[in-house]
Amino acid sequence: MRIGELAAIVGVTTRAVRHYHHQGLLPEPERRPNGYREYTLRHAVELARIRRLTELGLGLTEVRDVLADDAGRDLVEVLAELDADLARQEAAIHERRARLRQLLAGAEEGALPDDGFVSAELAAFLGELGEIQDDSPMAVKDREMLTLIDVTAPPEARAELMTSLAGAFAAPGAADAARAVYARLDALADAAPDDPRVAEAARALAAWLLADLPTPDGTDRTDRTDGPDRTGRPALFAAFLADFSPAQAEAVRLAVRLATEGGAT
Repeated sequence: MRIGELAAIVGVTTRAVRHYHHQGLLPEPERRPNGYREYTLRHAVELARIRRLTELGLGLTEVRDVLADDAGRDLVEVLAELDADLARQEAAIHERRARLRQLLAGAEEGALPDDGFVSAELAAFLGELGEIQDDSPMAVKDREMLTLIDVTAPPEARAELMTSLAGAFAAPGAADAARAVYARLDALADAAPDDPRVAEAARALAAWLLADLPTPDGTDRTDRTDGPDRTGRPALFAAFLADFSPAQAEAVRLAVRLATEGGAT
């Protein structure tokens, strides 16, 4: 059969057939004396397999690996991995649709919930901290940072964040300690970076929370340094600090160093 007939039988374009030839996925057939390719049933079967695998979401490199194994062992393995990936995507879509339904419900009532764009876990956590955060400008910024991390971080980093937050607030008196730290940082709004209160706020912040929290990009604090030539801060953390006063930013930087060096106590 000719290339057009083959493409029509399998349901692809002739351009796709030529592309699969170029990629080495579909073997080149013998040619007639007039130069036209002569395709056989074997080519139709191989082309149908390629189409099916690409429809399932496999890339051409994965398709090539599958076709290279006549026993089909790799096919089972790759399809199992694909099924697991689709299951994760399905779960993520289900979660996003659930959050969207919450937003729609709020919109129908005339107002969107403040925490409608964050995970249910962080929304519950922020709800518990409402009284702590409502009267502190620094706490509001902290809330915005947590929201941004929650929205942008991968599921593993988000789970680590929530575990750290829960641990930090599980100890008796944690709420009072949080209020005290926020008050110290708020008091630095108009202070100079070399104000003695900066070091005091940094020690309090490191002891209260930072030693148990991951960095904003999810990496281990002990792998980071802070110096004139290598700050070690991710762009997100730098943007977070840029919204603070100079004294507040210096207090947070110092707290990170104290937590990293184990000097928070």
